[in-house]
Amino acid sequence: MILKPSSWIVWLRALPLAIFFAVPASAQNFPVKPVRIIVPFPAGGSADFFSRVIGQKLSESWSQQVVVENRPGAATVIGTQVVARAPADGYTLLVMANSFTINSSMRSNLPYDSAKDFAPVTQLVTSPNVIVVHPSVPAKNFGEFIALARARPGVLNYSAVGPGATQHVAGEMLKAAAKIDMGYVPFAGGAPAVLAVLGGHVGVCIANIQEVAPHVDAGKLRALAVTSRERDPAMKNVPTVAESGFPEYVVITWWGFSAPAATPADVVAKISAETGRVLKLPEIQAKLAAQGLYAAPSTPAQFDAHIKSETARYAKIVKEAGIKAD
Repeated sequence: MILKPSSWIVWLRALPLAIFFAVPASAQNFPVKPVRIIVPFPAGGSADFFSRVIGQKLSESWSQQVVVENRPGAATVIGTQVVARAPADGYTLLVMANSFTINSSMRSNLPYDSAKDFAPVTQLVTSPNVIVVHPSVPAKNFGEFIALARARPGVLNYSAVGPGATQHVAGEMLKAAAKIDMGYVPFAGGAPAVLAVLGGHVGVCIANIQEVAPHVDAGKLRALAVTSRERDPAMKNVPTVAESGFPEYVVITWWGFSAPAATPADVVAKISAETGRVLKLPEIQAKLAAQGLYAAPSTPAQFDAHIKSETARYAKIVKEAGIKAD
């Protein structure tokens, strides 16, 4: 078919408009539809809490709905896979945690490439973990707990998210450092792991402060030690594992946003900047701190460097402690 000269003119005038509509949405008008935050943990835990707090503020500033979807299972692999396969347009975000970097060392059959399938956006928050016991466990402090575990090898069990989550690794690191033998009982999330100890089904739990603080305050659980380098303001009277005889023992849980790989860099930058602004709001920081969570926003480049550093660190820990996924 040969177009007449007049038809060519009409076609050329329409070409820029056609190109405009063919190009994916950029940061200039992002977002123009609802944004999904995929939380690969069950409802009720730390990640679920802060995702909804941050999501609500992002929804207000963007004038678009921000939906939090819990997709737990397989040590966060199920939810992570959802994001890896999502369109690379910024409308699907993953709440990534230490478990992401741990899984790359512990699992050889992941349904995604940890190094290539994601675009880091920003770190969100950090939190120390707490080692707690049921009141029936005859250990009033961390020293007595270690002595009890050594005197009764294989008798105590600890519950934690996993296998392969931060708390699982924290437990195995403690076993290796203190030369104790405890059984590991995995759960799909922090909330059910804590419930198991509250019910007396498991004696010990390693969980985030937000998940155990109310039960510690109520006397239903006994806090023995926190896993950060310094004492946590939310539990000032609880010593650290490091100050209790194991100076090299530090395990901090962190979370951040990542998007599918190939998400436009300007969209990633816009999400990062707005999330960082939200995390710096005094009201948001107060809500987080009340739950033992601390805002730690970063640039995409900084978060990318953090992920790579943590991946190398945990690969070494997993190998030295002989941690298994099963």
